[in-house]
Amino acid sequence: MWTVIYIAKNAELAGRLKAALSERNIIVMARPLSRGQEAADAGYEILVPAAEVEEALEIIIDVA
Repeated sequence: MWTVIYIAKNAELAGRLKAALSERNIIVMARPLSRGQEAADAGYEILVPAAEVEEALEIIIDVA
């Protein structure tokens, strides 16, 4: 099951977090909070599998 662990304020931050988690072999997905032309400026949910939540949060604390 996927779990939301962070809400990134924009696409740039979501990309940085996704890259940092992927580099450490965490499966990650970024999902926009809105659709359409304004999606890049909207928030993004950062999701990871439930089994990887604790490790992913430790990584995000270092990056965000």
